[in-house]
Amino acid sequence: MIRYEDVGGVHIKYLHHCPRQLWLYTRGVRPEHLSATVQLGEAVHDSTYTRHSPVDLGAAKLDFVDGRQWVHEVKSSARPTPGDRAQAMHYCHQLHRLGVEAQGAILHYPATRRTERLPYTEEAAAEAEADIQAVLNVAAALSSPDRLTRSRCRGCSFTDYCWME
Repeated sequence: MIRYEDVGGVHIKYLHHCPRQLWLYTRGVRPEHLSATVQLGEAVHDSTYTRHSPVDLGAAKLDFVDGRQWVHEVKSSARPTPGDRAQAMHYCHQLHRLGVEAQGAILHYPATRRTERLPYTEEAAAEAEADIQAVLNVAAALSSPDRLTRSRCRGCSFTDYCWME
């Protein structure tokens, strides 16, 4: 089963998008390589901000951290989602646990040329900690959470697992 220190950014993003997706992911269901949406995201990531080096924290992989201790995340979507914000704050939380005083995160949306700056506050730290506990609770559940409405599943690489009948 997943441990506290193994909770990464994907877990947090899936928690906020769909707990069922998270539950399947923690059990090794990984259809992302078949998804055109995921492939687009990888292409955007590989072709944007190529001068910077990613930061590998084990369970968490950050796009890059600048000299002022701001975490930068490049997203392929057009606008921020709660999952994007939670994932960015999770990365700041992980850095703080390692002794790096992250100031916050900057989300980059190249498709719309937008950015969003999120300071890392005590409230954000508490939410990041609560998210980790929520991930552990979902992962420990014996049965999967209910699926979302079909309209919320558009573009999800897990759709076939949730909706085959």
